[in-house]
Amino acid sequence: MKYQNPVLRGMYPDPSMCAGPDGKYYMVTSSFQYFPGVPLFESDDLINWKQIGHCLTRKSQLLLERNDSCSGIYAPTIRFNNGRFYMVVTNVENIGNFYVYTDNIYGEWSEPIKVEQSGIDPSLFFDDDGKVYFISNGNDKDGRGYIQMSEIDISTGKKLSENEPLWYGTGGRYIEAPHLYKFGDYYYLLNAEGGTEYGHMVNYARSKNIRGPYEPCPANPILTNRNLGGYQLQGAGHGDIVQAKDGSWWFCHLAFRQLDNYMTYHHLGRETCMEPVFWKDDWFYIGTQNTKPEETAFGKQIASGFNEKSGFGTALLEVEVPDNHAFKPQTFSYVKTFQTLSEKNDWCYICNPEKENFTFEKDSLLIKANNRSINTDKDSPSFVGVRQCEFEETVQINCEFKNSVPGSKAGITIYMDNWHHYDLYIEQVDEKYFAVCKFTIGPADCIKKSVEIGNNAAFKIVSKTRGYDFILCKDNQEEYLGYGDSRYLSSEVAGGFTGVFIGLFAENKATAKFTNLMIEHKN
Repeated sequence: MKYQNPVLRGMYPDPSMCAGPDGKYYMVTSSFQYFPGVPLFESDDLINWKQIGHCLTRKSQLLLERNDSCSGIYAPTIRFNNGRFYMVVTNVENIGNFYVYTDNIYGEWSEPIKVEQSGIDPSLFFDDDGKVYFISNGNDKDGRGYIQMSEIDISTGKKLSENEPLWYGTGGRYIEAPHLYKFGDYYYLLNAEGGTEYGHMVNYARSKNIRGPYEPCPANPILTNRNLGGYQLQGAGHGDIVQAKDGSWWFCHLAFRQLDNYMTYHHLGRETCMEPVFWKDDWFYIGTQNTKPEETAFGKQIASGFNEKSGFGTALLEVEVPDNHAFKPQTFSYVKTFQTLSEKNDWCYICNPEKENFTFEKDSLLIKANNRSINTDKDSPSFVGVRQCEFEETVQINCEFKNSVPGSKAGITIYMDNWHHYDLYIEQVDEKYFAVCKFTIGPADCIKKSVEIGNNAAFKIVSKTRGYDFILCKDNQEEYLGYGDSRYLSSEVAGGFTGVFIGLFAENKATAKFTNLMIEHKN
């Protein structure tokens, strides 16, 4: 059987997963400056995932004041223990490291419980003797990065021991993403190194004592795409492992799709991939064992991604696994509308929104402007958006002013961050209205074209891998307004940790009604 990576497409990075008590699996990912925080997914087969909510849905759980695309919520971990789900995470600008919990995976999560431990990418480990440990990255007195651990009281978050170093890793930069497990006689300590870029990798070590010393896996890195020049899937790292109900083992991790094999830019964000795992001599490896090697453009590879020569696994766009793990066929085509998109699951705001400015109806959305624009840094404009999940999408929307003054704007944006976005909007100038195509790339603003219209417009955006076409639909005809290159919305240009959103916005005392939304992708 074969499946396609990524299994979560669009900006869903830093995945963590666990098995639930009902034979299902649950996954969480990072959300950074977006509200609500920490998207939550459910799966029956580990390949097909459905979003069922978010873990952080209230401002009391998720304070995002003064957050930009490099801050906010970093790298959650989800665990299930003794009838309860826990999600532990870092809010880097505000509370720091904390966790929330729920006894009902479909319900609300608790208020945050803070843990006074430094570092990011926290994880919880529940040992067989009932003790609970809190793991994160950190730095020693000489500034060297390591993985650290303390024992905590899970009911209060109070530390019961001082931080102690467990492992300095294999020498790669930015040691992060620690997870601790116990399988059989060994404790296994997982990390990521190399930075969440083209040198990203996954390593681990094992010990029969939770405090070490930890012996590195001889095949480290067990997962990396750092040597796969000319391959679209890059940046593989930062993962988590789980055993399926059929006995098989699986590894989720982030990676990203660059524009093509030789254009080293990515703008959809870091996404979530899934890999099979096999065991040998109490070590685990990414890939499947005893499958027929095949020649590919990047060397002699096992079809599953395990490289016999190097010993490490690679993340592939198409993965073949044994037939003993059954999963449903994947579906990548979609048509998203106001009727099908969920306010609870799909729509996201920048920082903490003023919810009273957004009115969702069955087939429309009303947005009232506040005193901020989508160029505003570290604050919440009247913006709401959904992730762009595929390179090729067609987006259509109708926008109408219900209230406006000179200078009012409302429309649609292809949004990476406040410094990098492509906009298509209506603007009132004196008593006239114009359809405007405008690009913001760093400190440079460029109006590509402006066309006089009435106080409403039908817009169309055709997204292709390398760029976007912006179109005004008027009197049953299409007028071309401009083209924007994908590279200038990429992480390599914009920086930060997010990906492109398709956003709707209103500015400067405008109240705008949006109707006839359609976001379409044909596989």
